[in-house]
Amino acid sequence: MPKEEVSDLLRFLYEFKPEVREKVIWLREFVWDMYPQANELIYDNYNALAVGWSVTEKLGQTFCSIAVYRSSQGIHFGFYWGSELADPQKLLLGNGNQYRYLFFENQNDFPIAYVTGLIEQAWHNAVQKVKSPKDIVHGKTILKMTSPVKREKKVKTK
Repeated sequence: MPKEEVSDLLRFLYEFKPEVREKVIWLREFVWDMYPQANELIYDNYNALAVGWSVTEKLGQTFCSIAVYRSSQGIHFGFYWGSELADPQKLLLGNGNQYRYLFFENQNDFPIAYVTGLIEQAWHNAVQKVKSPKDIVHGKTILKMTSPVKREKKVKTK
């Protein structure tokens, strides 16, 4: 079961602070518990470690994601097609054509019920974007990209 396949993710998370790792694992379990049939796509790139969940093996059908930024260690919980979601409380940040996100600081302040509704919308939206039912696969963890060069963490100066 993919939820238990954490070796690649843990290897990439190792460079982040323990509290950041714990937050990412909590968010990952939150999504997996809702959609165990989804596919986890891992991108270890220059700026961030990103984990997305898709109804296929393609980025274009990603419905939600976590991004941990190397320089700030900040965490975004985002929606690939977030601009298409109903967000009556206006909690989603971003003003581009597509991606929307929330800053994730801690579990206690995370609006679980509201985000659950957003994830459900995003799932249905992603399913609608699938061109062929044969593209739908279930429950894979897929390492999509590993960048050999990583951005350095910001060093605070006094």
